[in-house]
Amino acid sequence: MKHRDDPLGRWLARCALAPVGEDRFETPPVGSGRRLFGGLLAAQAALAAMHTVAAGRLHSLHGYFLRPGRPGATLGFEVTRIRDGRRFATRRVVVRQLGEPVFELSAGFTADEHGVAHAHEPPLDGLSSLEALPPPESLPDWEAVRAAETGEPPRTPDAIDVRVCRPLEDRPEGTPSSHRLVWMRPRGPLPDDPALHAAALIYASDRTLLRTAARLHGSLRQRLPASLDHAVWLHHPPRWDDWILYASESPIAHGGRALVQGRMLTRTGTRLATITQEGLLRRPRPLDPPPPPPPPPPKRASSRKGSGSKRQLLPGDRS
Repeated sequence: MKHRDDPLGRWLARCALAPVGEDRFETPPVGSGRRLFGGLLAAQAALAAMHTVAAGRLHSLHGYFLRPGRPGATLGFEVTRIRDGRRFATRRVVVRQLGEPVFELSAGFTADEHGVAHAHEPPLDGLSSLEALPPPESLPDWEAVRAAETGEPPRTPDAIDVRVCRPLEDRPEGTPSSHRLVWMRPRGPLPDDPALHAAALIYASDRTLLRTAARLHGSLRQRLPASLDHAVWLHHPPRWDDWILYASESPIAHGGRALVQGRMLTRTGTRLATITQEGLLRRPRPLDPPPPPPPPPPKRASSRKGSGSKRQLLPGDRS
């Protein structure tokens, strides 16, 4: 199978949108898994929007997951040009599958300009700097950690290599913090295309994010997580050639919905992106008890008169 042993090549193939009309694109079906990864839908929708903007780079997006994307069916991307200004542009993308919308995206574009600038990074969960973290090369692949925790066989390697800084906190018996720190990088060099670098960051921004909140409420087998909406702000022209740190925290969850906020930092501490997501965390509902057995049928009223051993003699009864 093509790209079977090349996860980054497989991801790049899925990001190759085919034009099928004015501001309309398609991608071939994905043939495995129970549902499509939300980060893939967001990255593909962002690429569809970028294909319709001649100048300016993507600086923000806001997406809503409307229905689960299903493997085995073509995805269609419909782009609407909301605005084309002198320095800003706005696009709306609706992703459809089998005639139903599954994802909706609003994307903003801007031309780079010289202007005000500042940067202040809050402490990383009590750490003084990124140098206090274990280097990514010393940490195990997160897919191996996940398989050991859930007891499931390892999944097919993803295009993004993920290394959790504190893997013990992810175990069911661990004491997790509301903060989570992971290293990420593509499993190989990306093409020299800014749009693909932006799409890769958007794709990776949905990796492990909701787990920041979910792990506070028990083991993986006790939860049914799902992303509801997703927002990304790209602060610098994206370039992803090295490990980045994905720092996330979940300040609140209520009514089964958890809010998670994240930031992507280079190894030198420059913030590339800010991410916010709300996700649905539902515990599996217990099976309904079996219905009670039907009541016994009512007894028929006796047609015999009298009581005891006597009975009515009928015509012809000679006993």
